[in-house]
Amino acid sequence: MTTATATAHANRQHAIDLALETLSSGEFYDTLARRVALRTVSQDAECRATLSAYLDDEIEPLLGRLGFTCRRIPNPKEGLPPLLIGERIEDVSLPTLLLYGHGDVTDGQESTWSDGIDPWTLTFIDGRVYGRGTADNKGQHSVNLAALEAVIEARGGTLGYNVKMLFEMSEEIGSPGLEETCRLYRDALSSDLFLASDGPRIRDDMPTLFLGSRGVLQLKLTLDTGNGGRHSGNWGGVITNPAAVLSNALATLVSQHGEVLVDFLKAPAISEDVARLIRDLPVGGGALDPTINPAWGEASLTDGERLYGANTLEILGLSAGRTDKPVGAVPERAEAVLQLRFVKGTDWQAAETNLRQHLDRLGFEEIALEMLGGYAATRLDPSHPWVGFVAASAEQSLDGQVHILPNLGGTIPNHCFSDVLGLPTVWLPHSYPACNQHAPNEHLLESIVREGLVMAAGLFWDLGEAQTKMAFKKATV
Repeated sequence: MTTATATAHANRQHAIDLALETLSSGEFYDTLARRVALRTVSQDAECRATLSAYLDDEIEPLLGRLGFTCRRIPNPKEGLPPLLIGERIEDVSLPTLLLYGHGDVTDGQESTWSDGIDPWTLTFIDGRVYGRGTADNKGQHSVNLAALEAVIEARGGTLGYNVKMLFEMSEEIGSPGLEETCRLYRDALSSDLFLASDGPRIRDDMPTLFLGSRGVLQLKLTLDTGNGGRHSGNWGGVITNPAAVLSNALATLVSQHGEVLVDFLKAPAISEDVARLIRDLPVGGGALDPTINPAWGEASLTDGERLYGANTLEILGLSAGRTDKPVGAVPERAEAVLQLRFVKGTDWQAAETNLRQHLDRLGFEEIALEMLGGYAATRLDPSHPWVGFVAASAEQSLDGQVHILPNLGGTIPNHCFSDVLGLPTVWLPHSYPACNQHAPNEHLLESIVREGLVMAAGLFWDLGEAQTKMAFKKATV
């Protein structure tokens, strides 16, 4: 090893050590505790001031200390929380990395957490760090920002590349205004590469990169007969029961084994380059994971292919009459909320037309169809040089394998960055599937936080190396 190589390696390790010092000093968890204590529930209008305070008190001061120039962006959707764009430009000739995070969380569900845990107070139990937002997304963006700060310090105040950050406070309500912001501020957000952290790893012991996400389409089917609730003895048999009609309609879309039955909602064939990455991936098996049904969905696919490479149609809600206090009456109304999770290549924008035609053809003309919104599916080509670079950097930092997912099984607003801004997108998640995000007992694993700081610091360091700057300044999607 040459002297120059040894010095560079030592400096890289110094950056990682500085990031890890935030754990030994308590600084990282003190910061996270302060952030978790802010009740940034985007579904609750009463939390609107706190949502803005998260940007005012936590994000903007930190970015300012790191040399970013920040500006607050009013949400293009009226009455919703603002966004923040920060930029740290060292030289316009250098490549630019765009980071993303969100500071809003879901409802605290305070009374339902185990052992009296307060969702707004950081609590440590057996290697788990409990609190609302620890996994989604306060803990994850806190890891990246702490690592970035460590690298800036290790390099003596410089990075060797430019960094921009887009921060929102509405992700948990579907990121309203994010796509419009990316379109309106395309020049301000112009970058060469994209990196963010959200969602889970494949498993807690499997460091993971993912390159996009399945899309999501949510819709509602409703049948209201206009009869009102009518006595089932006096009228049953001569008036329409909307629950029976709707149940039969649903049975034409998804089987009793969870298989999608209509071609227009099915996934395209899984390509070999994607199948190779997901075919043998483990799914579930952890102590807190649900029981996997090997016969559910597309029976010919492996667990990994069913979760990451196929489409699923889920019935999220189904209602008619009352089951808690049933009465002898034909219900007046039945409705179901459906959700399609779909991979790239699915013609999801034609789903409304195709579903309407399908229902009408089978005699379900009276069922009303309402589209509730959705996100596009995205997937960066696994052969893109940015994927290989991040993977190699992370594997060097951990001295171990990093697993690549073509797309997350869930859905994130990646299309804003890949489709609108035209960026190669890589996500480095610092959580795992059993983290209980959106549920009681949400938590991070201390082990994953540590690995996340190591990987992020190593990556932020590697991006500043001379050969990297030259390569990625020329990179195109």
